[in-house]
Amino acid sequence: MAESFLTIMAEYRESDQRKISVWSDALINAGFTGNQTPGLRHHISLATWSLEKEAEAIEAVKNAAARFAPVDIAIRHVGVLPGGRTLVAAPDMSPQLSALQAACGDIIVRGYPWLPHTTMLMDEPEQIAAALPTLMKHFVPLSARVDRLRLCAFWPAREIFSAELMGTE
Repeated sequence: MAESFLTIMAEYRESDQRKISVWSDALINAGFTGNQTPGLRHHISLATWSLEKEAEAIEAVKNAAARFAPVDIAIRHVGVLPGGRTLVAAPDMSPQLSALQAACGDIIVRGYPWLPHTTMLMDEPEQIAAALPTLMKHFVPLSARVDRLRLCAFWPAREIFSAELMGTE
């Protein structure tokens, strides 16, 4: 499949990557592998851009990383996105996370209003429903921090640019 869009992602710091991996590893160990993009670090997708706007997307990442400090969030929710094909862990909305997202692009992400979440599993609705008890058994609300922005093209995944959040907002 040829690349079709760009995504700006807010990545969790390393210690939170390990904590969130407990949840995703529990799903894998229970036999739920899904069809989510392999090899990505845990993240919150903030915005999508068309492929021809790569230079503008890089500038958005640079500007947001220079403007914003790392963002503390509370991951306190588990849910299923509309359509039933995506199982997620989701943070509370916060003014800081909303401002970071707004600095990265449109609030419409791939046709839907932006909803912050971290994908745990993408699969058919029956598999998502079967996986939910496994995730709930291991899910513990988590105070986390996003400290890096990453721009990637999809599919296959191609990293284009990344930057640490170094600002003061």
